[in-house]
Amino acid sequence: MIEGAGGSNAGLTPRWDRVDSRRLIAVARRVYFNHLTTNGYTLDPCGVVVNGQHDDGRVVFEMPTLLPEEQFISAELIGLKLKRPRVPRDRQKGGSF
Repeated sequence: MIEGAGGSNAGLTPRWDRVDSRRLIAVARRVYFNHLTTNGYTLDPCGVVVNGQHDDGRVVFEMPTLLPEEQFISAELIGLKLKRPRVPRDRQKGGSF
């Protein structure tokens, strides 16, 4: 049996004790923003696959199968799905509007 195969997403979480998390997340953000610059806003990605050997990666829209040198960084970790809907601010008291 191949570890991580068969639809289990547990193998997609990076081993934070074995990677430089700051660098990995920075690369994932750079890859995502390059994707936005090139393709604009299309579908909501589920995350970014980062190749740790080349500081490069790709945006993915479904759960990927990873090569040994790749790490999956979910959209939540790079802040893609943390956007809050805009809510109108309450008017301040005492102001003339």
